[in-house]
Amino acid sequence: MEQDNLKWLQNWYQNHCNGDWEHSNGINIKTIDNPGWSIKINLLDTGLENKRFDKIHIENSENDWIFCCVREDHFEAACGPFGLSEVLRIFRDWVKNSH
Repeated sequence: MEQDNLKWLQNWYQNHCNGDWEHSNGINIKTIDNPGWSIKINLLDTGLENKRFDKIHIENSENDWIFCCVREDHFEAACGPFGLSEVLRIFRDWVKNSH
């Protein structure tokens, strides 16, 4: 059975913790005032820092929207209040298809 995207992200994070990476890199997830979510994942020293990512911009409604990009060695995303799991899926799919 495939694990959910949050558990997958937790494992991805743990796999990159090496006593050094987690001190200056990592993952930030916070709420934004649209309302919605913002996520920023540092890609340095992960094997993803030079991988191509095509921007994603979806606007279905005021509360159903997603924006994802890679900028300055970070995966960055913002989404409506119910889009966080979809953003995690997008990141997971990109990681899986980048190897």
